[in-house]
Amino acid sequence: MSGGVDSSVAAALLKEKGFDVIGITLKLVPDPKTKEEPRYGDCCSAEAVLDAKKVAFKLGIPHYTVNLTKEFEKFVIKDFVKEYSAGRTPNPCIKCNFYIKFGFLLKKAAALKAEYLATGHYARVTRDKTKKRFILKKGRDAGKDQSYALYSLTQEQLKRTLFPVGALKKDRVRKLAAKYGLGVAGKKESMEICFVPDNDYAGFLKKNYGLEAARGNIEDAQGRLLGRHNGIINYTIGQRRGLGIAAKEPLYVTAIDKKNNKIIAGGKEAAAGRRLYAKKFNFIGLKKLSGRLKVSARIRYRSVPAAAAARPYKKGVLVEFKEPQWAITPGQAVVLYRGAEVLGGGLIEKKLD
Repeated sequence: MSGGVDSSVAAALLKEKGFDVIGITLKLVPDPKTKEEPRYGDCCSAEAVLDAKKVAFKLGIPHYTVNLTKEFEKFVIKDFVKEYSAGRTPNPCIKCNFYIKFGFLLKKAAALKAEYLATGHYARVTRDKTKKRFILKKGRDAGKDQSYALYSLTQEQLKRTLFPVGALKKDRVRKLAAKYGLGVAGKKESMEICFVPDNDYAGFLKKNYGLEAARGNIEDAQGRLLGRHNGIINYTIGQRRGLGIAAKEPLYVTAIDKKNNKIIAGGKEAAAGRRLYAKKFNFIGLKKLSGRLKVSARIRYRSVPAAAAARPYKKGVLVEFKEPQWAITPGQAVVLYRGAEVLGGGLIEKKLD
């Protein structure tokens, strides 16, 4: 229970269906030491814990707060720091789901003798009797679907997972919250990364981990000098603003060369690509990828799945899109779908062309 409307309604729905429900809120980041220090995201704040406790009291269920700040630091924040310092752009929610929510929290649920872990994610889990596998599907609300960030879940994790609001639209969830008399019915959603106050990634990395933003060259694909950058941690693939280059046409970041501390910039076409290589793949709807398979694929959380084909390649998967995709970004995930079903996903290693 994050203290938001989705997980609160998930708990209420399960209680209504007769489940014996226990509410757990995770403490993942430290509270601000002073009033002047920026507060963390809503899902991790002291106010969020209080909101969750109020909901639990309203529903008449026990509530616990579990401190996982050390685990979150080790498996999520340090990975975030490592990836950014390497010129990659990570999605920490994916790591959090795998290691924290469906890792440590699932173990905590087992310790409490709970049969299932339920969350407020907009996704669905079904059982395919023919394949003898659990299947992850998109949430019915296309605008809120969170299946992309859940691609790393294993069969054992899916077996013990419930998504009570996955078949509902967001407006319906809010109406249910009001019906149940929950004080979070109108609460706004948190859109930022919970452990980065003010969404200032570079500031967070410098202040907390001493990463200096060393200046370097901005070059075109042929190695011609275009300008100077303020440190690769300040840039991501597809970025246009902040380059500080006067040119006849708009320029975008097309690649980040960590080894030589360079930013490569080019026109809009150069920032797009049709093929990518991904590693660390987890398959859900398939046991493995044995040949070329037509799919739809998503390369970032809010992107629209696009027609593509996937096939085994080196130690991972090669994904080739029918049409060029904007800003294929190393460190982000590529997730493969067949209709509403998640076939699997992995981390983008590089754009091939």
